[in-house]
Amino acid sequence: MSASKDTSDLRRRLTPLQYAVTQENATEPPFHNEYWNNQREGIYVDVVSGVPLFSSQDQYDAGCGWPSFTKPISDAEIVERTDTSHGMLRTEVRSAQADSHLGHVFEDGPVVTGGLRYCINSAALRFIPKEDLEREGYGAYRKLFD
Repeated sequence: MSASKDTSDLRRRLTPLQYAVTQENATEPPFHNEYWNNQREGIYVDVVSGVPLFSSQDQYDAGCGWPSFTKPISDAEIVERTDTSHGMLRTEVRSAQADSHLGHVFEDGPVVTGGLRYCINSAALRFIPKEDLEREGYGAYRKLFD
């Protein structure tokens, strides 16, 4: 399959904002995104690949306007890269399988959980509520909430 076909498929499957965030490294506005204040239990999967990335068990209100997590479900599903865009030195977070831009990780998170804050764009995620895990094919992740 050609890269242009992949791009065409992604443009069909994703909203313009989801595409811009995951494929063009865009950032959605703070406090005006789907999951910044989500209080429900469940997991967040990569909107491109469907791979589980974060759990609501590790989500907290960092006051930044984006969903924030203390850790990923599995370190193997996250890739970190140095990001020097916008005149800043940051650590970008990407999904390992789909290479989706997710957001950034900072060292200003809760000390009791390791001090990390994964600041993630809602547009890069799809939320699967705890009660829908089995139906959506993510039943193995139910144990996170038992």
